[in-house]
Amino acid sequence: MAVTVSEHVSPRDVPARQPLLGQRRLRNLHRLMVYTVLALLAVLFLLPFFWMVSTSLKEQNEVFTYPPSFFPTSFQWENYRDGWTILPFTTALRNSLIVTTASVIGNLVSCTLVAYGFARLRGRGKNFLFLLMLATIMIPREVTIVPRFILFSELGLVNTFWPLILPAWFGWPFFIFLLRQFFMTIPRDLDDAAKIDGASHLRILWDIIIPLSKPALATVAVFAFIGNWTNVLDPLIYIRSTDLYTLPLMLNQFRGPQFTQYNWLMAVSILTVIPVMIIFFVAQRTFVRGVTLTGVGGR
Repeated sequence: MAVTVSEHVSPRDVPARQPLLGQRRLRNLHRLMVYTVLALLAVLFLLPFFWMVSTSLKEQNEVFTYPPSFFPTSFQWENYRDGWTILPFTTALRNSLIVTTASVIGNLVSCTLVAYGFARLRGRGKNFLFLLMLATIMIPREVTIVPRFILFSELGLVNTFWPLILPAWFGWPFFIFLLRQFFMTIPRDLDDAAKIDGASHLRILWDIIIPLSKPALATVAVFAFIGNWTNVLDPLIYIRSTDLYTLPLMLNQFRGPQFTQYNWLMAVSILTVIPVMIIFFVAQRTFVRGVTLTGVGGR
């Protein structure tokens, strides 16, 4: 005789699983939609760069063909060599490296010292001076062009690298703000412990603050590198000799009527962008971390 055993199934088991499966599907659908939108935006933003790469590999008669073609009929890799050698870009590369390296070091040194003073030292009027420093960010850069040119002209520094390097050694308000906000997130107990051992402020800055502030310093370094590497206005104002041209100023020479090779222009432009891309991808994780953590402190 067969005996049928009926299992007792709780009515809560089946409904409890259905909402979990529904939430998981909604989460996966939301993630798919987000990644799809991000991928489309990435392609949209990278499209001009891809077009520049495509143009750099075309022949001159293909650049303005109608209808335009995205892919070149034949890859002209010699455009990179011809565009780089038609003008003294090697000299311009050396000049850009000198100016950019000196400016990045100047930004790091000057902004770190000022930010440490605003973040860790105590004094009357410190907050007012910090707000006054921040207010200078609202001054348009164009307003200071003429006074700075008169100053460097009176000092006899026109047609030298000094007008491009010296301003970085006197601090930059935005970088000071970034570093100051990051320094304020570091516990003051570390300073007090170092002072008990007899450490000076410079020793505290060098041995405690700077090692703990690598993300913020990397952020400042990346911003300073990109700003100086792509700067074309200041060299255009102060540099007269071709031997002192930087890369952006040398690229500007392609605008003349004697240069109609836009494929060469695109090829050299890509070569000048490569260092910026390398710097960003090497320091990407530290850079993003510095931007994320900066501004957490509020005291």
